[in-house]
Amino acid sequence: MGTVGRLAEEVKRGLRTALPKLRKTGVDKVALAVGAMIERQTPNTAELANVLPLATERQDLREQWLRRLLKNPLLSSPALLEPWARQALAEARRNGQTVVLSLDPTDLGDRFAVLMLGLGRGDRALPLAWTVEAGPAHLGFGAQEVLLERVRSGLPAGAEVRVLADRFYPSVELFEWLHARGWQYRLRLKGNLNVDPGFGAIVTTGALAAGQTERSLPNVRLFNHGVPTNLGILHEAGHPEPWIIAMNGTPNRATVRDYASRWGSSRCSRTSKGAVLTWKRPHCAPRIAWIACSQSWPWPCTGASAPGRKTPASTQPRWKKTHAQTDPDHWTFKKLARSALSWFKRGLRLLQRRLQTEQPLPPFYPSGAVMRN
Repeated sequence: MGTVGRLAEEVKRGLRTALPKLRKTGVDKVALAVGAMIERQTPNTAELANVLPLATERQDLREQWLRRLLKNPLLSSPALLEPWARQALAEARRNGQTVVLSLDPTDLGDRFAVLMLGLGRGDRALPLAWTVEAGPAHLGFGAQEVLLERVRSGLPAGAEVRVLADRFYPSVELFEWLHARGWQYRLRLKGNLNVDPGFGAIVTTGALAAGQTERSLPNVRLFNHGVPTNLGILHEAGHPEPWIIAMNGTPNRATVRDYASRWGSSRCSRTSKGAVLTWKRPHCAPRIAWIACSQSWPWPCTGASAPGRKTPASTQPRWKKTHAQTDPDHWTFKKLARSALSWFKRGLRLLQRRLQTEQPLPPFYPSGAVMRN
């Protein structure tokens, strides 16, 4: 049995345990797709077709098999991901920690709009729910509510949640939804939004941040509807624009910096967004649950990321040494991003080593146990 076949067998056992009602043919095909994707580490259908252990040697038939799988309406991403999402949320809530969710909208070449909701875990974020539509990046509160409700249904009872989001187009409905559920939030705002700070005049968020290094504005009214919230403003040296963060808690430097934990979402969602570009089919793109499944397989087995890991100087190219000397903060961020990305890569290397040495693979879905680092 080849590498893809061994991976597919373990994935198949996990899928049957997690989704006992899924049809056998669907389990077998999804398992093959996941195994091929882990082996090749790409969502490119042409490359995946090359390694699929199918009976035919014709490349066009291999790609046709994969395209039909992607278009299968019975393979729903929410249904496939639900067991893994519930386990990940339960693990995030372990010992009373706050569950951190990152909302990430993206415009892919003015063709597709992707809205993804990920779970913050260490220096990364694990995609839990997403939607893809043809058109501009802003999908509106309707799409946001669908994803938020989907993830909320899998939360453990009594879980505290914090939502992080970049400068998308916020809405009155989103703030009201978060307030009604009692969720924490850190939402970065643009500088052109109307706000009533209580000084007797309506100004813009940009005017409040102009010339300010750090500012706290509790109990303000946002938008023309007067949505109650708190604003924290922080403009650190070397950054071209200030952070204008709407939050539910007391605004200060620490709560403003809570927003920085959403940076992992861009690293987690790269594979899924690449799949959207590769398949070029907005109606097929939501059915890529096996990507998130394959991403979630290695990380319970690899241990925590090591953001403090240093790169030996002898392995650094000369231009990087120079850049580190001229801008140490920038180079430090690059090292953090690389070490966070290597968390997932170490999981893939673990699978590869076990396959090469013919050792048992870690369970794809550990039934009856909460996944731990």
